[in-house]
Amino acid sequence: MTEVRLHIYDVTNSDSDKTNNTIVQINKIFKDGIGLGGIFHSAVQVYGDEEWSFGYCEQGTGVFSCPPSKNPMYTYRECIVLGKTDFSIYKVNQILRELSREWPGCSYDLLSKNCNHFCDELCEKLGVSKLPGWVNRFANAGDTAAEIVGNTAFRLRQAKTEIVSASKVAYRFLASVASNSPESPGNTIRGTPRFQGTWFKNLISNGAKPSSSSELENEEASMNRLQKLQDAETPLRHNSRDDI
Repeated sequence: MTEVRLHIYDVTNSDSDKTNNTIVQINKIFKDGIGLGGIFHSAVQVYGDEEWSFGYCEQGTGVFSCPPSKNPMYTYRECIVLGKTDFSIYKVNQILRELSREWPGCSYDLLSKNCNHFCDELCEKLGVSKLPGWVNRFANAGDTAAEIVGNTAFRLRQAKTEIVSASKVAYRFLASVASNSPESPGNTIRGTPRFQGTWFKNLISNGAKPSSSSELENEEASMNRLQKLQDAETPLRHNSRDDI
């Protein structure tokens, strides 16, 4: 059984001293002042004089080690004891080899897969407490915001796709109705179907449709007039046949 320690640094690896000083001040205000969090690098020490962490590289594993509290890229802040692991040094080395394969440097992501996420997983495998919430809170908040934005964009794309699909179905339906409208001389009521077919064809070809209730009423009145003319015409035709 051995102690597991978490080493925490302020992220001051910028080429600009002004930026580095700003980050230090942010961490003092948000972590030291109100206990919310900050911008931190972390590493885990277990068995021996090395701390283990994760970072970006183009090829190979992103898992690396250095002497405890001596990472030259950052400004050391503090050490937290997370508990004790029951695993032997052999088992710990096995865990580190597995993580080295699972965490390639090219997979590094500032919000969703950074050094703090790596330390969290390593601590979980060692059977000790995970990192305090404030260590990675800014990254977790940013990742959540990115996920919300991504989901919103997906839903908008999905809605757009559904609208386009519905429009295509409606178009095919209207085209089918227009092409199948009965217009033969033998129909009992020739005026109404012919009028409907024409209206649908105009709707499909021109994208036009009645834009107000008054237009709809005018269309309906026209249909009624056509119907009355048809009804009046039919008896006259029957009478003429009888006379012949």
